[in-house]
This record gives sequence, structure tokens and C-alpha cells, in this order.
Amino acid sequence: MPDYNNFINGKFVPSSGKDRIEVMNPSTGKPICTVPESTPTDVETAVAAAEATQRAWARRPAIERAKVLRAVAEKIRVNSEPLARIITEEQGKPLGLARGEVSFTAEYFDYMAEWARRIEGEILESDRPGETIFLFRQAIGVIGGILPWNFPFFLIARKTAPALVTGNTIVIKPSEETPHNAVKFCELAAEAGVPPGLINVVHGRGPGAGKALAGSPRIGMVSFTGSVETGSAIMSAAAPNITKVNLELGGKAPALVMADADVNLAVKAVKASRVLNSGQVCNCAERVYVQKPIAEEFVTKLTAAMKETHFGNPLEDESVEYGPLINEKGFKKVESLVGSAVKAGATVLTGGKRASQEGGYYYEPTVVTGCRQDMEIIRREVFGPVAPIVTFEDLDEAIAFANDSDYGLTSSVYTRDLNVALRACQEIRFGETYINRENFEAFQGFHAGWRKSGIGGADGKHGLYEHTQTHMVYIQRY
Repeated sequence: MPDYNNFINGKFVPSSGKDRIEVMNPSTGKPICTVPESTPTDVETAVAAAEATQRAWARRPAIERAKVLRAVAEKIRVNSEPLARIITEEQGKPLGLARGEVSFTAEYFDYMAEWARRIEGEILESDRPGETIFLFRQAIGVIGGILPWNFPFFLIARKTAPALVTGNTIVIKPSEETPHNAVKFCELAAEAGVPPGLINVVHGRGPGAGKALAGSPRIGMVSFTGSVETGSAIMSAAAPNITKVNLELGGKAPALVMADADVNLAVKAVKASRVLNSGQVCNCAERVYVQKPIAEEFVTKLTAAMKETHFGNPLEDESVEYGPLINEKGFKKVESLVGSAVKAGATVLTGGKRASQEGGYYYEPTVVTGCRQDMEIIRREVFGPVAPIVTFEDLDEAIAFANDSDYGLTSSVYTRDLNVALRACQEIRFGETYINRENFEAFQGFHAGWRKSGIGGADGKHGLYEHTQTHMVYIQRY
């Protein structure tokens, strides 16, 4: 079984500690590799390497920095198939989805490289004669990137590409569930000619390596994607140093299906949300609100569609629509939330239990009706192939239900009425709203949540500028 190490200053180096983390294949429950449980000393060594390189990197013209991003993108494309298989083995997503993730990652590096000539400051009018005021956008310094396991390879790009093109360097902590793809990325980055120290990777769990990275006084910003609980812990670790935080946290996306909706379209999109990556996607529809006149038709068609879902081990069958949940903890959470809904009076129309695949964490595609707004399954993020359904009377009630949440990442509305769509966009208090389409963002947009779904955001111009700080300069002519 392979043993992988940290990547610091352009080389793979062993940890200063002796503890190792065993990485499991969620499709089989069998180990596939080990990585170090990095110590605070390892983290500070990586941060020091990034810090030593950063100023020289920031002095290089942005267009030169962009060339490095493009070289990485090309290496990813050349190695797309082995990367996809690594992702599928350690995370459990279907190979088609993993291939898409690899392709999207390469495109993201290229997209962020295009911003090299578009990073803009401002010239402001002064109140004083003979004075010119400039606003410069400059690099923050060293970025700490703490990654999730559900889209582990793409999140490397989302953290790294905007950081590098704006003149920062980065230290990444991959999820301990999915570290192998980050190891392969480091190999490809080195082959692509990325200068040593620009990209560093330390492995480990959140309470160890993650806390040390977020709490380092030499980090200028810590960027994290994951749960609200971990995001709160990262804020606490960063607080003593007043370190900037950028957080994309959980979601409990409402999908509003109006009486005039194209029911077949809504069913297709909601099903896709619930089975994409086994339902382990923070921006996909997590609670479904259906207007009463079409509730029976919608529920019947969604139940049939979920029953037909083909799932299993994605490395053995490329035709599966979804694979296993990430681990036993994730499986038990899904099982508990469905069970609590049933105890509270909801009805499982299909699924609702562990599938028969031996060794893996498979949960059947599930539809739960008769749900109420106060149920845990409507309040908490499920992160599994489960569609809980609530019915509503009118748009006022639907909007009230949608906004009644601690989360505020994404939302969706299915309607043929433009007035309904526009009102929903104005009154639904979420960072993103999708009208008559699946929940999936574009990287030229701005992926950002409200409330407990996060602080700051990613992608596009606004995500790029998250990785800069402003520097005001006042020049007085004399």
C-alpha cells in the first residue's frame, strides 16, 4: 500500500511526526494508501517556504504568473484519466463525474490565467488641488487552503489559481478522506515547472494540521470549504491573528416547484440534485417545496425516477449514476435524519435504508413525503441521496419556508411565470437562485452564501479580488 508524504518547497518530504492516516476506498471499505498526520512544525515549515517565495513571485508580471497556471492546466489534461480514477477510488463518485471534475479543474486554471491582464485598480478624484489618489490591488501574502472531500481536485484549483495569479503563494491541506489526488497534483505541478515554494501541501486532520494552518500568524488569509462546525473552528483559530477568512460552508437549498411548472423538467433537475455525487453537494437542492395542485403528480414522477436510479461501485460499473457515501459517519447521519423524519410522521415512498452492496457505504435513493418545516430533515443538511418534500399553498408561504433556514447558499424555482420568478429572485435570501435549471454554478459567476453558508466567496472577478488587499496611495504635486 503506497505511503505518501507532504509536498514542501518543491519536494516530497516526510513529516516530523510518526502518525499516519489510513485512506479508505468508500466503495469497498478497504484501505488504499496512507498519508502523514502532519504536526504544527510541518505546517510552519510549509508556510515558511511559501512566505520565502511570495515576494519574488508577486514582483513578476501577472502575465508571467498566468503562464505557470496554463502549464499546470495542460499537465492536468494530459493526465486526465489517471486523475479521474484516483478521484473515484478515494471519493466514490462515478468516473464520468470524476472526468468532468478533472476537465473543469483544467479549465479553471486557464480561466483564472485570463485575469492576468484584467486585475484593475482605480484612480480617484481628490478634494485637494494637485493631488492624485490611486487604489492598488496587491497580493495578501501566503494563503492557507483547507479542502473538502466531495470535489477535492476542483477545490485545489478554486483555492490555488486565483491565489497564484494575484501574486500570492499557498499552503493546502487536503481532506484526510481524499489526499491522493493532491499528491498527484503536486507531481504534475512540479513537472509543469511551478517554482518551488509556490504550492505546498500538508496532510492531516482538521484539529491538527488544519488548526495549525488556520492559526499561523504568517498566513494572510485562510480559505476553507466544508461544514459550518469546522468553519466556526477555523474562525476561532484565525481570530487571535485577525487573519482574513474566506468560508464556503454548508447548504440546505430549497427548490420551489410552482403549480405552473414544467413538472418533468423539475423532476429531472431535482433528481439530479439528489443523486449527483450521491447527494453530497452543498449547492444542490436539499429540500423540495411543491405547490399542492401538482404535488401528487410531482411526487409520483420523482419517486419513479429515484427508483430507476442505478448506483453501485463506480470502478466496476461506469454506468452508475452515483456511488457510495464518503464514510460510515456520513452514512449514519443520512440514516438518522430519515429515521427521525419517519418517527415524526413522514412517509418513505422509496429507499430509506442501506443498500445491499457489501463493504461500501451505499444508501438507497430515497423520497420522503409528509415532511414539515420543523423536522430535522428539513432543517439540517442531509448530504445523501434523499429528497424530503413539503407542500405549500402559495408563493408567500413558499418564500417564507425557503428563507426559514440557518443556511443561505443556493436555491431554485420552477415556474413558467416571469413575475413569480422575478419576485422569488428579489425575496429569496440566498447567494444564488437557479430558475428552471439544475443547481450548478458557473466559474465566471460568484459562488457565495448568506448566513451560516459562508463569508466571502469564490469564482469570477469578485472571487479573484478576494485574494487581494487594497493599498491607497496619495500623491501631492508640489
